[in-house]
Amino acid sequence: MATKLQSPAEYYIDRREKDLIQRLLKPVDGERLLDMGCGPGNYLRFFRGKGCSVTGVDPSQHMLDLARKNLGGRAELCPGDYEDLPFSDNEFDIVTLIFPDSACNLQNAINEAIRVCRGRIFFGTINRYSSTWAHGMEKTTSSGNAPPSSIPGLIRLIRLTLPDTTIKWGSSIFFPPKWYPAASSIEESIPVMKNPFGSFIGLAFPVTYNRITVQDPLGEASRAKAARGYPAPGAARRRTGR
Repeated sequence: MATKLQSPAEYYIDRREKDLIQRLLKPVDGERLLDMGCGPGNYLRFFRGKGCSVTGVDPSQHMLDLARKNLGGRAELCPGDYEDLPFSDNEFDIVTLIFPDSACNLQNAINEAIRVCRGRIFFGTINRYSSTWAHGMEKTTSSGNAPPSSIPGLIRLIRLTLPDTTIKWGSSIFFPPKWYPAASSIEESIPVMKNPFGSFIGLAFPVTYNRITVQDPLGEASRAKAARGYPAPGAARRRTGR
């Protein structure tokens, strides 16, 4: 859940996080995106700038009010829980889960992200195995009260639901926050892809659905609805990786 940025170091770290998100996710103009736990809308504004149609969900009405103010009405915002999203299956091209609240069950949240996604998912959080995190990373970035995680641990959670999906990952922010922005030139010379040592870790993976017809015939109206991406009566869907 994002919080307001204040210092030059926070702005720099925020930019490095977004550079990693851009590299892993590659949002495309016109895609429909959901940010789970959108907070005051920091990442929604970033994706809006990439041409996405953005939707944010957050359990806090206060955060939603801040997001509405910060985005000037250019986002769909609604209250909701990480583990019980108020959206249909297969509804969004992109789903992001960045710095999830410590109160949520990560496995359930990932499963919900997979359920509502028809394209790809990005998960970003603090790296528990980074020494930088121990030097106050959680107080300097937009991480709020997100718990630290590990790349192997997150991959295991994803593969419980999508065992065959291809997962891309990387990390950024390799020095204590007080070193920034003075250390920016060194920071930007370090490769981020498949680098496990940065404080901000990001993982991206695709989601596809296979429909298996279990009841036939389907009416023309049902087939037309299914063609627009809605679940069709009498059709079961199996989640798979790509």
